Amino acid sequence: MIDHTGVTVSDFERSKAFYQEALGAIGYELLAIFPASVTGRTDVAGFGEGGKPDFWIYKGEPNQPPVHVAFRVASTQLVRAFHEAALAAGGRDNGPPGPRSHYHAGYYGGFVLDPDGHNIEAVFHSA
Repeated sequence: MIDHTGVTVSDFERSKAFYQEALGAIGYELLAIFPASVTGRTDVAGFGEGGKPDFWIYKGEPNQPPVHVAFRVASTQLVRAFHEAALAAGGRDNGPPGPRSHYHAGYYGGFVLDPDGHNIEAVFHSA
């Protein structure tokens, strides 16, 4: 089981604002910010739900190749809300919300590219 993950971003403030909007649509909140003076390396921000950050952004040279991160959500409506919020926050469409039966029956996902080109997805798996 994965406990937490993250991506490195070129513009920390722009990406922090992007993820606050995009992930806010699925119930995630900005839960922690640590400046380089605390981490000893770089600025970091943690997003999550229930008081526990599990997705982090780090200021620096963006990952190459860009990273793919998928957030599991509880409904197709949340996939659509994520996609819409991410586009409004400056993300680029990388696959509109819809079924992806080539992955498996019941797979419904929506994809955006964040400001650094990371492929960020919200996905719902129906029974």
